[in-house]
Parts: sequence; C-alpha cells; structure tokens
Amino acid sequence: MPFDGVVTRAITNELTSLQGGRIQKIYQPTDSELILTVRSGGKNHSLLISTHSSYARIHLTNEKYTNPKEPPMFCMVLRKYLGAGFIESVEQVELERIIHIKVRSKDEIGDEQSKTLIIELMGKHSNVMVVDPERNVILDSLKHISPAQNRHRTILPGQTYIAPPEQGKLNPLELDGDTFVRKLDFLQGKIDRQMLNLLMGCSPLVTKALASEAYLGDNQAYADVFETFKDHLINHHYEPKRAIGQQEDFHVLPEVTFDQETKTFDSISGMLDDYYAGKAERDRIKNQTHDLMRFLKNEKAKNERKIKKQEKTLAKAEQAEDYQKYGELLTAHLHLVKLGDETVDVMDYYDPEQKTITLELDPNKSPSDNAQYYFKQYQKLKKSKEVVLVEIEKAKQEIDYFERLIQQLEQARQDDVQDMREELEEEGYLKAKQQKSKKKKQKWLQPDHYQASDGTELIVGRNNKQNEFVTNRMANKNDIWLHTKDIPGSHVIIRHSDPSDETILEAAMIAAYYSKAKHSSTVPVDYTAIKHVRKPNGAKPGYVTYDNQQTVYVTPDERQIEQMKVTEDQPT
Repeated sequence: MPFDGVVTRAITNELTSLQGGRIQKIYQPTDSELILTVRSGGKNHSLLISTHSSYARIHLTNEKYTNPKEPPMFCMVLRKYLGAGFIESVEQVELERIIHIKVRSKDEIGDEQSKTLIIELMGKHSNVMVVDPERNVILDSLKHISPAQNRHRTILPGQTYIAPPEQGKLNPLELDGDTFVRKLDFLQGKIDRQMLNLLMGCSPLVTKALASEAYLGDNQAYADVFETFKDHLINHHYEPKRAIGQQEDFHVLPEVTFDQETKTFDSISGMLDDYYAGKAERDRIKNQTHDLMRFLKNEKAKNERKIKKQEKTLAKAEQAEDYQKYGELLTAHLHLVKLGDETVDVMDYYDPEQKTITLELDPNKSPSDNAQYYFKQYQKLKKSKEVVLVEIEKAKQEIDYFERLIQQLEQARQDDVQDMREELEEEGYLKAKQQKSKKKKQKWLQPDHYQASDGTELIVGRNNKQNEFVTNRMANKNDIWLHTKDIPGSHVIIRHSDPSDETILEAAMIAAYYSKAKHSSTVPVDYTAIKHVRKPNGAKPGYVTYDNQQTVYVTPDERQIEQMKVTEDQPT
C-alpha cells in the first residue's frame, strides 16, 4: 500500500504541530473512521483516523463527515478518556505504520491522567486503541480481537497491550550505506525485492525507485543512493505528490516519480486528503453495485451476441435476389424438367456470357412447384432481411444504452445509483420495488454545478435522469448544450447564450471528464444551442439527437475541474 512507513514518518512529523493542542470534539462517523477536532495554533484542526481495510490512514482533513445520531460505544470511551485533553506528543514506532498519541487530561474527580491513543495502520489488521500507559492495559479498541481470532495477540478491554510482531527488517535510520550494500546479494538479482525484504517501512514503490536510481551502478552508487534516501528521512525532506490518471498513486519521497501527470502539494495532509477524497465511498459503492454492474455488462453482451446471430441471418438473406433469379430461370425452362429430377442445367439469361448453371430440385415436387419454392424462399428472405435490419438496429441502441449506464455507474455516487436502479425498473429491465417518496426522489435529481473562469454557471447531469432534467427542464432554449462526440457521457449546460471561447473549452473539459474518455486526451466534444437538441419519441432516457453543432477538442484536467466545482455552501 502507498501509505507505508515512510509516509507514516512524514505525516507524524506534520502532526507534531498538534502538540500542545486541545482535543475539543471526538466523533465516529463510521465503524472504521474517527474525527478528532483539535484546537491548536489559534484554530481548529480535524484529525481523521481511518482503519478502512483498503484506505487505512491518518491525516488532517477538510472533508465533511456525517455523524450518527447516537455515538458508538468506542467514541464514548474516547470522549471519557481523551475529551478536553491536551496532546503531549505524536510519535511513530521506529519506521512502522504505528503512531502513539499521548494525551493528558483530567478524570471525573479532577485528577490528571495520561492516556495513549495507539493507531496501527496495517491494512485489514488496522486498529485504534486507547491504552493506560502506566499499566500498559488496553482500555478499549475500535476492533476487538479475541483469543479465538488471534491467540498470539488479544485486543480486548483489560488485556495487556502487545505490539504487533516484528518482521525482522532493519530500520533504515539505523543503517549506514556500507552496511546496507553488504546486505544485498547482487548475484541473486531482483534488488528491489531484496530491499523490500530488508528495509523497514518501505513499500515496493520506494524500493523500486531506489533500485532504479542506482541501476547498474557499483557498490558505492548503491551506498550513495541509500545515504541520500536516509538523509531525506532524517531531515524530513519530502515532496508530497500524487499521480493523476488511470493508475492513481502517491508518495512523499523525492526519489519516487510517476510516468504520468503529477499533482504536487504543500503538505502531506493535503496530498492524502486529495487522494482519498471520496475513494472509500466509491469503493463502498463499487461493492454495493457489483450486481448492478454485472447485470448491465450481461445485458450488453447479450445484445452483442444477438447482433452476431442476426448478421449470420442477414448474410443468408442477402441471397434473396439469387432465389428470385433461380425461380425465373426455372420457370423459363420448365419444359426441360421432369418429375423425379434432382437437378436441371439451364442457361443464365442474366449472365452477359449466358453461361449454364445447375439448379437444385426436389424430386418429389412438380416442375412448377419447384419454381414456386424458389419464389417463396425469395419472399421469405426478403422479409427476414427487413426484420433483421430492424433487430440489429434495436440491439445497437440497446448496447449504446447499456454502455452509457456502465460509464455512469463507474463514476456514480450513492444517490446516482438509486436513480439508475429506478430508471431500470421504469424501463422494465429490473423488477420494480416499493415506490420511493417524491421528496427523496427530488433530492436525487440534483446535478453538479460548476463555475467558469468568468463566473458563468455550468450544470452537469451525472446520470440519465439528471441528463434529461438539466437538458429538458433546467436549460433555456438559448443555453449552450455539450456532449462528447460519439462517446458515452454526461449532458453539460452553459447558462449563457453567447459564452466566451474559454468558457466553452472549460465546459467541454467537464463534459470529457464525465465521459468514458475521462482519462484520454484531445477528446472531441460537440456543442450547440439547446433549441437544436431533441429527444426522439420512444427513445431511452438520456438519449437525444442534435444538429447545428460545432466541435472542440480538449484534455480533461482534474485539478482545473476541481477548482471550478461549486460546493453546497458556495453561491452559484
């Protein structure tokens, strides 16, 4: 995981700014997240601690979290022992993903007490414990681990706190370059894997970067690279950055670079807050919508198979004209056919060279019945061709519809998913469930709002229902409408009849971002006035036709799009 021991050291150093600060509020928004409001340096800071199996982390956050009406038991325990307490220190255990926050507070009778909040960020084994440091006893923990679950390490109230078992790795801060090099076996190869097994707190991202920097160098080169790496750790020389694109990642070391667009930050918390923003929610939505995504992909695949089958029928139907020709030739040569014949050779009057061709016959049919058979086959194939062409077009429309839904689901939020399920019920693809209240339904139809550089309002529909809402109900006839050209995506509205070229490009960038081409460059985006956009009768939700369009080409810039986003507490 990118949140390794090195990142833990960096964030721990940053969180020392909270030392001397007072814990004013403690919340537990979910079963894996804690928020501590700390008053330090004359302002409030929100400290997020997450034990999420995939996104375990700790950092200051600007994100807003919804808290339950009734605080969970562990939250109440933390308020009892840490509430109104002062943070004395924030320390990392060696270079492990373990942080100890020591808090001094007062108990019920006013006596001072010291408690230690221990945060272990270890993937699915992540946990948070409040410990009495004098007795080294666990007062409570976010996750309870019984002896039946782990006989080597019990985590329950009243139990002695035992640190996680050591992995037998060496702390880079206690090594020198020469010792580091002696620990490597250059004949064995895979130096980055050797470093990974040797160095405490280093993820594959770090060891690959170190191995790459010293690649094919001598012993001294590897020693120098290690010493520079160690110096960065000792002096807290960090360059927080994250990769933007299909392969998202982050790190804090100057040695770690990415082969794609990179976003830099002034603080470790800023980087982590940006990287993880909405990630846990998207992961939760992905798990919740696994069945829906599978359904959409199955329906799409079903129509693709249908087209292949219909194309085979169409290929056969293309022979219709041949059967008409055979019927006419046989009629002209009936005098050559006798009952019982299986074939007959006739002159092809339609051939410029008038070659002879052989016609297949049914020996049990009369000559005229054989001719009628060819004519009937012609009529049958001609009719089937018309039907098959219609069926192929319908299947293509279905594929286009499901591709749009798949793209929307990949970028969906919780409310969007409900909109999509409801749409599929209304269209007859899913069995209808209990009707939702109109009040809640209206809340779901809230599109995203953005603001162009010149202040022009931009509106984006995130799903088919919202697309129809913004296009058919919110927009005025002279507003400008945008959509990626021949690519599944969202409807975007510019609330202006004559926007600037810069505003058009910014809106087009948003349209490209909310499309299947989100991670592509030079994405074609069409734009036209709303009065030129129409929904055909009987068309699927969100489907429109348009004309009088112009096309621009843009590359989505996530940072710029984020800056244009209008939050709920901002005016449009």
